[in-house]
Amino acid sequence: MEYTRRKVMAVGAATIATGLAGCSESESGGDGTDTAGTESNGSGSYTVSMAPVGEVQFDAPPESVAHYFPDYADMAVALGKGSTINSIGMPSRYHTTHYDALEGVSVDMESVTKLNGESGIPKEIFFKLDSDLHMIDPQWLISNDAFKLESSDIEEITDRVAPFLGNAIFRQTDKWHDYEYYTLYEAFEKVATVYQETERFEQLKTFHDDYVGEIESQLPEERPNALLCWQGEDEPESFSPYRLGGKGTNKKAFHDIGLTDALEGTDVEGLSESSRGTIDYETLAQVDPDSILLRGHEAKTQEEFQNTVVAFMKEHPVASKLTAVQNDKVFRGGPIYPGPLHHLFLVERYATSYYPDTFSGELFDRSELTSIITG
Repeated sequence: MEYTRRKVMAVGAATIATGLAGCSESESGGDGTDTAGTESNGSGSYTVSMAPVGEVQFDAPPESVAHYFPDYADMAVALGKGSTINSIGMPSRYHTTHYDALEGVSVDMESVTKLNGESGIPKEIFFKLDSDLHMIDPQWLISNDAFKLESSDIEEITDRVAPFLGNAIFRQTDKWHDYEYYTLYEAFEKVATVYQETERFEQLKTFHDDYVGEIESQLPEERPNALLCWQGEDEPESFSPYRLGGKGTNKKAFHDIGLTDALEGTDVEGLSESSRGTIDYETLAQVDPDSILLRGHEAKTQEEFQNTVVAFMKEHPVASKLTAVQNDKVFRGGPIYPGPLHHLFLVERYATSYYPDTFSGELFDRSELTSIITG
């Protein structure tokens, strides 16, 4: 079978040469200077610009989209385009239970292809998917040695199948990511422009702004600190810490409810591309955080987490003496790649967990949100 680029899209002439060679833009941290990055050429087609690729031209919204990151997939679902998702890097990290609370909102995970295999990501999988668009940061694929993809592979996939468009926004600690970052809603706006769903995006953004603004207006003056770690075992003995104060959309919900970094002022490095260190209970005892957030347990319910991880820590000779353990402030740390819908539920989860005297029950209108998504 011979593959050719779809006629519905094209990449700007300089895109591959400049985008995949690395971008010299200064990191903005998502300050809003580059918004939708779209313009029409007057013939019905439109362009969307996003670092590191640059401009991509569309003749129509894509009907089949390859994804690696669950946050971008969640954006598609929020825009009523969940049916376009044909792949995810690691489906086990795309947590979809929050859709159950939104009537008529879902994604068919049985039809979604897993990209990331034991021996990397074979370029042939993109030929087989034959997508209209790859909503994936190509530098993410090139810069991760485990994927075994090179710039030439990305160029070939772009030429023979469809272009790439995406930006790894979930963290801001990768040295190779020397181009512009976007906030969750800046990236979301670009995805909405790809799908020509800007009106729905504006409604969702207003919903988010009103909701988060209301939460922030009720936060108590005293805010607890938190130690965020990766630790997926039921009987944890060591922990891979993150720096909670850092940027990246994976920490947005924590920032929205006012949590501070328990490691502030310490020399403990956060989990990143170059740092995979761990800390033990001795270090935890020295820091003695107000609360602990453990990632790697998102497939569990809160009750299951309490009956395994927390139960173990309460019986542990050192962990049991930690302030967070004694005060029942050990929680699941949430997903690595939260999209806009998942984020709304995470804010609710953590606001009610950390400030039960202020927040309880459902903090946002499910039916209103569902109406926006499905309307």
